[in-house]
Amino acid sequence: MQTHRSSPMEPSKQFCPNVACSARGQTGAGNITIHDRKRQRYRCTRCHKTFSQRRGTMVEGLRKPTELIVIVVTLLSYGCPIQAIVHAFGLDERTVASWRDRAGAHCQRVHQDVVETGQLDLTHVQADEIRVKGCKIIAWMGLAMMVSTRLWLAGAVRLSRDRKLADVLLQQVRRCSQTLKALLVGTDGWAAYPGSIKRAFREKVKLAPGRGRACLHIWPDLHIGTVIKRTEKKHVVEVTRNMSHGSQTEAERLLHQSAGGSVLNTAFIERLNGTMRQRLATLTRKCRHSARRLRPLETGMYLIGTTYNFCWPHQELSKSTHMGRACTPAMAAGLTDHIWCVGEVLQYKVAPSPWVEPKRRGRRKKQADLPVPSVKQSSHRPLVRLRQGQLCSTTG
Repeated sequence: MQTHRSSPMEPSKQFCPNVACSARGQTGAGNITIHDRKRQRYRCTRCHKTFSQRRGTMVEGLRKPTELIVIVVTLLSYGCPIQAIVHAFGLDERTVASWRDRAGAHCQRVHQDVVETGQLDLTHVQADEIRVKGCKIIAWMGLAMMVSTRLWLAGAVRLSRDRKLADVLLQQVRRCSQTLKALLVGTDGWAAYPGSIKRAFREKVKLAPGRGRACLHIWPDLHIGTVIKRTEKKHVVEVTRNMSHGSQTEAERLLHQSAGGSVLNTAFIERLNGTMRQRLATLTRKCRHSARRLRPLETGMYLIGTTYNFCWPHQELSKSTHMGRACTPAMAAGLTDHIWCVGEVLQYKVAPSPWVEPKRRGRRKKQADLPVPSVKQSSHRPLVRLRQGQLCSTTG
């Protein structure tokens, strides 16, 4: 099992996390110096603020050794129940649950910074949902993946299987995709998917010149394939495949290009559903650690999905694209060039947005340009205003 050791201090690879600093998020700008080597703190020469090397990572503010935290999170990402970790390391159950939620929230930021900004040529996407039976709750987890690279693209968790779940899921997929590229989306027979896909993949088009609003038009090369399975006694007896939108010929071409099979299917996303059920302890059937709230489900989903993308070599990708060498979905998608360890994921820092000088609003005051009149001394006594609105001189 790989553990993460504290790396040496390198100011050139750090950026200022202060949101009020004019050099925030800039790496290699020469404004970061070493403030304290023993406590591993840096200093920004622009805003004169100091910050820890752990700032912006999952281990920020934790007193336990980093190696122990990485080991615990690695076990959680492989589906180890919290109770087993508590008995193995002598930790409190609330501590392990807090580390799981912190790691999942950090993995969500990593996913948004790396995957959702990757601008990928998706070509073929499959989406599906998992029914989660928890403790006194029934939840739904929607997942979407890129077929050609097996990259997990998006995930959403809600209490009801409604249109909002499909909208949130497909909007995440839209942020990962390049604009106006040929795309095939394969789904099951849920009626909410075609409408959500069309709402997510559309652009503003100005039909007439001059003033007026632009209209939203669906991508011309968008194709939606639906696979409906009819089962009897938990066995599939009939499969119906049809096109909800687009061309059948173009869909077959995209299937061949992405190596996603010869006919419309949802096999790849169903395999990812199985992986998610295996790795996420709260999703295993008949377990003693069932879900009670949505937040642990969401953080656990991002923890499993991010480590699946960056840390776990995929067997089929290693055979087909890298000629026997280990390859992760993120490597196949061109998002990274090496296999990440869990410690690298947990200590990945998301840079804040670049600082933009605020604009000055409003007009300049005219009184600022006029000369200030001089006040002359007067021998008259000051005047006061009475209730009736009359003026009179004050009496001694």
